[in-house]
Amino acid sequence: MPVPQVVTPPRSLLRDDVHQRLRDAIVDGTLQPGEQLRDAELATWLGVSRTPIREALLRLQRAGLIVSAPGRSTTVSSLDVRATRDAQAVVAAMHELAVRQAVPVLTAADLDRMRVANQRFAAALRAGDADAALQADDELHAVPVAAAANSAIEEVLAQYTPVLRRVERLRFSSLAGRASVALHDELIALCAAGDVDAAAGVSGRTWQTLEPLLDAATGL
Repeated sequence: MPVPQVVTPPRSLLRDDVHQRLRDAIVDGTLQPGEQLRDAELATWLGVSRTPIREALLRLQRAGLIVSAPGRSTTVSSLDVRATRDAQAVVAAMHELAVRQAVPVLTAADLDRMRVANQRFAAALRAGDADAALQADDELHAVPVAAAANSAIEEVLAQYTPVLRRVERLRFSSLAGRASVALHDELIALCAAGDVDAAAGVSGRTWQTLEPLLDAATGL
């Protein structure tokens, strides 16, 4: 669909806000594959200058969500299954590493935040709210990432997680996404028990649940 005509009132949007708004518009289908993106239209829509728009588009291009050629149009990319598989492997490995480093230092408050996030995740799935499920899932996995306090992990995840968004949203829009609730419960229990290896293994498995959707996309 075209860029929405409802204009956001001018306000002070941070660079990350602009990036997130555009990323979410691609993930939820507001901006569809093949759609041309023009700086001026996007700036008017979000009520910002063209500078943060251009910066956001560069980040989205690095993440594989848009395609841009010098002197030519910038468009929303189609789902690249190979790139998504590559991103899935990297993201799974980073979350496994984060859990390994986080388990020894997780606090009771950290574990409670994970439990609450999983409760919101389950409720969102029951309500069929994929966006809320994505947010709750992010909050849950962000706890061990923050506890690990490894800036390299955070930077890699920031680059490659957006590539998985469209596939994650499809999963959380289906009944298959409910299996993640049990995996989250298992992850939290193992973290609470201090079982580093098992917790890391379950963390990796949560990202492998995207594989059936990727198989379907390639006709396997």
